[in-house]
Amino acid sequence: MIQDNGYLTAPFDNAVSAILKGIDRDVERGEDVLMLGLGLVMLSSTFAPIAPPTVLLPLVAFIFAASAGYARKNYHRMEQKLSASMVVLETHEIDKLGAIATVFAQYPMPGLVESFNPCKNLKRAGKSALGGLLINPLWMPIFYVMGMQIQEEANLGILNKAIVEAEQREFDCNLL
Repeated sequence: MIQDNGYLTAPFDNAVSAILKGIDRDVERGEDVLMLGLGLVMLSSTFAPIAPPTVLLPLVAFIFAASAGYARKNYHRMEQKLSASMVVLETHEIDKLGAIATVFAQYPMPGLVESFNPCKNLKRAGKSALGGLLINPLWMPIFYVMGMQIQEEANLGILNKAIVEAEQREFDCNLL
């Protein structure tokens, strides 16, 4: 089995730039998957005339769950790759990536088992139950996994902001 060494697998001139490019690419991949899930859910309304709600609504919940689940795995993979890459860096290079590492430390994401457990996410479960009572009980699972999707989107947005700031600082340092 090939061991993953993080973002520093290819030949590179600047380690910090290579890590920033790699993690930026992974954040874009996570955002693309979330947008694909949202797009598929929006497209599902075209099947409403031919598919009954008992088929369509679980499919919508599955799409949200799959996209949020993949984004969560991608988030954990980014955290592991960043940790593996930072082990071989020097102190001044680690300082440049400190804001990104801080995002992973301040916004830890639980595993998928914990995220799908309504007993461990009472606030999200309560909101989805309230939404289901107001609209339709079949919508409760959709609201629950939609909450996961929104949380993934928010974390990727925060991470993307930290990456842009680190890239700007790296660009400013290279100009000097």
